Amino acid sequence: MADWSKLKSRGNVEDRRGMNPSVIGGGFGLVGIVIVLVFNLLSGNDPTTSILNSLNQLQGSTTVQSQGAQPSQFAGADQYETFASEVLGSNNDLWKKVLTENGKTYQPPKLVLFRTATQSGCGGATSAAGPHYCPRDSTVYLDETFFDELRTKFGAKGGDVAEAYVISHEVGHHVQNQLGVMQKLQSQNDPAVSVKVELQADCYAGVWSKSVASAGVIKPGEINEAVDAAAAVGDDRIQQKVEGQINSETWTHGSSKQRVQWFNTGYDSGSPAQCNTFK
Repeated sequence: MADWSKLKSRGNVEDRRGMNPSVIGGGFGLVGIVIVLVFNLLSGNDPTTSILNSLNQLQGSTTVQSQGAQPSQFAGADQYETFASEVLGSNNDLWKKVLTENGKTYQPPKLVLFRTATQSGCGGATSAAGPHYCPRDSTVYLDETFFDELRTKFGAKGGDVAEAYVISHEVGHHVQNQLGVMQKLQSQNDPAVSVKVELQADCYAGVWSKSVASAGVIKPGEINEAVDAAAAVGDDRIQQKVEGQINSETWTHGSSKQRVQWFNTGYDSGSPAQCNTFK
């Protein structure tokens, strides 16, 4: 296990786990969302690719009513909440430095931990959507039970470094939002553009991984957990697992090879400038 205690900064984490909200609404409904988004959202996709269709499908299809009270088991900052806050805080440190050096201001995102469903600025966030970033409220939504699905359904090895990679990928989308990448691409309904957006977020996650590895947080060999997770959520691997065939024309995140390649580009270089997937 990585030594996350070496990370001194903390990000803004809101814990809504166990609050048992009611999910209602027209459109697809919860079951329909699972069917429609199983290929792209369970793979780590998020309403960010609303830019390129997913958010339009989610928006208005799910509404979360009352959240209810949080049970005592989640009172205080437990180990997972602390871990998520450490990973988020270290990402904030990195990207604040990078953006400041480029004459820009970095506004840290929030991370919401939830179970089953919760309300977000992009509509209703559900476990079926997997970890995702909502650009409308600059918030990452994470049901950590997603990682159980990743191991049991898609064969990922798992581990804390793999989970940190996923969180950092979503923060990568926040960085894209801060830099105006999302706004520039919003009018482009092109799956190829969606893939480039996702691969850049993978590369940004690699840059973050390099920064914490250099600080001695990640031990030698542990980075393989992140590489394995990147491969596990490749569109080709998921399609083969779920459909029994591969159709590259419907990819939204890129192949396992591409995701690993761009994560490694960020990790090996440690430079966001090398993450230009749009060239």
